[in-house]
Amino acid sequence: MSPAAPANDAPHIPVLLDEVIAALDPQPGDVIVDATFGAGGYTRALLDCGATVHAFDRDPDAIAQGRGWAEARTTPPRLVLHPRRFSEMVAALAEAGIAQVDGVAMDIGVSSMQLDQPERGFAFSVDGPLDMRMSQEGESAADFLNTAAESTIADVLYEYGEERQSRRVARAIVAARPLHTTGELARVVRKALGHKPGDKKDPATRSFQAIRIHVNGELDELRIGLNAAEQVLRAGGRLAVVSFHSLEDRIVKRFLREAAGRSGGSRYLPENDAAPAIFTQVSKGIRPSDAEIARNPRARSSTLRHAVRSDAPPRKEAA
Repeated sequence: MSPAAPANDAPHIPVLLDEVIAALDPQPGDVIVDATFGAGGYTRALLDCGATVHAFDRDPDAIAQGRGWAEARTTPPRLVLHPRRFSEMVAALAEAGIAQVDGVAMDIGVSSMQLDQPERGFAFSVDGPLDMRMSQEGESAADFLNTAAESTIADVLYEYGEERQSRRVARAIVAARPLHTTGELARVVRKALGHKPGDKKDPATRSFQAIRIHVNGELDELRIGLNAAEQVLRAGGRLAVVSFHSLEDRIVKRFLREAAGRSGGSRYLPENDAAPAIFTQVSKGIRPSDAEIARNPRARSSTLRHAVRSDAPPRKEAA
């Protein structure tokens, strides 16, 4: 029986769900990590397949909703919730008595649940406080933008948002300080970039992405999380990662390429000098179908990459 959804759960359509489940191939009794629990879309499907799921989320709202599921109250539970970052999965699983798992799923970035709550400050479609913190603690987007040096803001916009006019936007942000709401920030960015109503893409999108990534340390979290997955997956275990923009996908692609022993070294080296493959059966990037995009526009920018863990020992840098 499917686990009951939380009473206040907003409609949620997991991205590339069928493809992720096919990549993980969950069997009854498998232990699988859902590294980014969110609204629980992947977890529901994994539980339906008979797997035990260790679900991670640093957002206390996501964990609170997950605790309302009927499946979490079975004995022993097949849904184990970890209110912490997925980069901490090695330590968290060890504390739960788990040394190795059969699969790890990651859906990187902000969740639909967070985007749909104006009070969380992730989106500018509806005005809300300039927050953007996934964990709801630490430095907020407002804290950063109202105190950081102009050059620091420009660097963040360029590196994490690939904003070509980052210096112009940063100058406008500093001139408009203090900023308190998402609407204020969006208006400042649009004015700096000469936004015209009806433009295909809102120019504030890149800046919001960059600030969110910085505030939450998302790219470092992804790098550490991938290394953690390398440690906890058993031989034959499966990794599936869904990313939503080129910065994330680049990290995943490079990690899997290097872990497969294809780091760009010389093809003239003796075969026994090559690094052992940590992952095999590495997929190409899998994109959503037109039908899925029509059902769920959020899927448009998603890419899935998956691979199978070999029996090679994890690399030292994966500690």
